[in-house]
Amino acid sequence: MSYSKDDIRDLLEGRLAWDKIKEIMSSPKDDDRFDRCIEILQERVPWPERILMPLGEHLYVVDKSGERIVKCDCGHEFGDWRQNWKLNALIFARDTREKLEEIYPGIRCPDPNLCEVREFYCPGCGTLLKVESVPVGYPIIFDALPDIDSFYSEWLGRPLADRKEFKDMTCEVTRGWGLEADGAHG
Repeated sequence: MSYSKDDIRDLLEGRLAWDKIKEIMSSPKDDDRFDRCIEILQERVPWPERILMPLGEHLYVVDKSGERIVKCDCGHEFGDWRQNWKLNALIFARDTREKLEEIYPGIRCPDPNLCEVREFYCPGCGTLLKVESVPVGYPIIFDALPDIDSFYSEWLGRPLADRKEFKDMTCEVTRGWGLEADGAHG
């Protein structure tokens, strides 16, 4: 069964009735559903770069002049898709009882000696992009590193023209911070 572009748009925007959502989830996937989703997402953003893959609500991996980067709805660029975009976000850490009680009042408040809640915001538009609750001192979580080339070649059957090395490059960001700190002290 194939669903209309309007049905897919309503699904992506959270306006579809539950019975229709259940029908779509239970049915075999249309061969062109990914392409229609990308088309709809592309129509919603104000920038021209080609969306290769949605990464989360408001975030996309895009092709910008042959480079693959993470980009927000507003156009803010977070850098190479193989680096954890959260390291280039604005981060608000709820790491005190006072800050935690703003969202978990009273007895529901976690112990700030054991847990912190991190909120990641886009520096361009201020949109809340992600929240993670982790033990104190836990590293920032890299939620997803999609193998875009394998997805396009093996799942969609149409390889991208310029294959990129698939590896986590987050350490490049933190290494750069270390070099900057050394330069400031040397």
